[in-house]
Amino acid sequence: MGVGGGSGGAAGRIPESTVAGGGSWADATGRAPEPTITDGGSAEAASPTPEPTATDSGSPDAGPRTPEPTATGSGQERTHAAAGHPHTASALRELLDLLASDAPAEHFARPAVTARAAGATAADLGAIDEATQTALRVRRTLNQHQRREAELTALFDTAGDLAALRDLDAVLRAIVHRAKLLLRTDVAYLSLNDDAAGDTYMRVTDGSVSAAFQNLRLGMGEGLGGLVAQTARPYATGDYEVDPRFQHTTTIDSAVLEEGLHAILGVPLRQGTHVIGVLFAADRTARAFTPDEGALLSSLADHAAIAIDSARRMEETRAALVDLNAASQTIRAHSEALRRAEDAHDRLTDLVLRGGDFTEVATAIGALLRGGTLIHDADGTELARVDATPRTPLAKAVAASRASGRAVPQDGTWVCAVLAGPELLGSIALTDRPDLGEADRRLFERAGVVTALLLLLRRSAAEAEDRVRGELLGDLLSLTGTPGRLTARARKLAVDLALPHSVFIAHGESTPRQSLLNAAARAARARQGLSGLHHDHVVLVLPTTDTASCARALSADLTHTTGSPATVGAAGPATGPAALAQAHTEALRCLSALRALGHTGQGADLPDLGFLGVLLGDDTDLDSYVRRTLGPVLDYDAKRGTELIHTLRAYFAAGASQSKAKEALHVHVNTVVQRLDRIAQLLGPDWQSPERSLEIQLALRLHAVSGGGSSA
Repeated sequence: MGVGGGSGGAAGRIPESTVAGGGSWADATGRAPEPTITDGGSAEAASPTPEPTATDSGSPDAGPRTPEPTATGSGQERTHAAAGHPHTASALRELLDLLASDAPAEHFARPAVTARAAGATAADLGAIDEATQTALRVRRTLNQHQRREAELTALFDTAGDLAALRDLDAVLRAIVHRAKLLLRTDVAYLSLNDDAAGDTYMRVTDGSVSAAFQNLRLGMGEGLGGLVAQTARPYATGDYEVDPRFQHTTTIDSAVLEEGLHAILGVPLRQGTHVIGVLFAADRTARAFTPDEGALLSSLADHAAIAIDSARRMEETRAALVDLNAASQTIRAHSEALRRAEDAHDRLTDLVLRGGDFTEVATAIGALLRGGTLIHDADGTELARVDATPRTPLAKAVAASRASGRAVPQDGTWVCAVLAGPELLGSIALTDRPDLGEADRRLFERAGVVTALLLLLRRSAAEAEDRVRGELLGDLLSLTGTPGRLTARARKLAVDLALPHSVFIAHGESTPRQSLLNAAARAARARQGLSGLHHDHVVLVLPTTDTASCARALSADLTHTTGSPATVGAAGPATGPAALAQAHTEALRCLSALRALGHTGQGADLPDLGFLGVLLGDDTDLDSYVRRTLGPVLDYDAKRGTELIHTLRAYFAAGASQSKAKEALHVHVNTVVQRLDRIAQLLGPDWQSPERSLEIQLALRLHAVSGGGSSA
């Protein structure tokens, strides 16, 4: 069962979908973890061998693919020019037909071969080859999405299949067989705990060839399986035989050796806080299990535990009906509660499979349990609310539910943590049902499992969309591709680059970059913009004409979401890819200035920085600077014919001395005092502070140099 176990590191334990205490999925042999696609939810390394790439000769290239060339100006001209040639047009139509028919990868070389045989020019062949590479990339992306969809569908089908079974042996065989299919491993097996003997024993195997392995028993803490059963936490190893961190025994090691197993992943089967067994997936070759595989097996284990619980209870019910006629009414009520819970689970699962949203799930839960329902994500954001007043999640109850694995009551409200393995995805609250019985409590907990599936599905879709938006953002700021293509790509994401947009660069002083990136992605989606990493900075492109106000609001939003100060430098508005790339450079200078000035946790654009912004900006708009600094005084003079600007010049020229200023102005000192009071009303009480004073004096000089126009 490799049945072995360890802690931390490559072969160490993983809290359901991640490695416990470590964070690395590298195995015990030191191999690097296989790459994963974080936003798609599926491991690239676990996917089939990448489709061959078409070469100029028209045959699939079996070797590694070289990086795709970036389109240059000459390459774009060649592509546009070639698009008008019949050979190119025919090849493009054929490539699209191949994509539409899900043709094998090797067929994508045919258009190039056909065009070459028809005497196509070198330019045509180059364009066809580029189009072929693009088509193959699209095909690979579609295959990845289809594979992920197939995994989720298989998981949902498993829930339905298990819920339909009543015989315990049939349930266990179905669980193990489906685990082997979902994770595509050589062997899958399941052990159940023997509380009386104090150990765990092999119950069902699929793919096993060793009799000794099939009859293995493990003491608590022995091997990987014993450790999972003892600690109620998942463990994984890349190569059990050579991993020194496990508690090896002769019996276990010989059985594993006879079976030929190396890589082993085990997750607990739990009913509440009680571990009833362990579900395993194993391969006969050394490799590292990915976090996606851990999460998938953990989700299956959650459904399996529910199905085992249902099957066992049904068996207990049947036995009780035979032996306890006097309790027949109680047993019938218990059976009805189980049936109702199973029907509710099937109904909720079917609702998710049909594409239902959070409001529909909340409505169904409230109708089943006759109460108000609230669903929140892990950040406390309300996702749905039905027949309940708005409220923030009860943090204490969520933590207790997460620790116990059960729904818990607090102040008349039942709360169930929504989990995927150890990861907190959100929470469900049930109001107006303080008297919730045990059966309804389990039904509520099953609703939490279904909600977890919905959250995982929606998160995978959001991560995929964020990745696409991030790629567009990078190409947009790097000017990779023609403006027309960039604009068309943005339009597909409901982003209109013809409208004014501003560029924002966020920096968290103590926030992990991934957390800041996730918060920025949510903010960009809410504002119908783009976000992503560009040159190791978290960058957003948002539609707005009020850049400074948007920067301040975005800084406050990111600070609230991440829980630590977020500084935001901004530039814009700008229209079109070229202008946005220039605005990105200016926003980066603004962020650097904000941090250098100690304005941590604030948002601003260069004009907000006063004369420093004028110096740092690409366009030195001195008139605008003077207007922003002295505008109220200039307007007052123009409207009333006063000489407040002249008074300011004389006051500063006299070293901020009122008595010397009155001599220069040839007025009484009280007149100077009155004029300065008026200036304070117009510019604010802090106008004589060192920083404001410097700004005003510089604006006065610029105003004088420009001729002292009233519009300055």
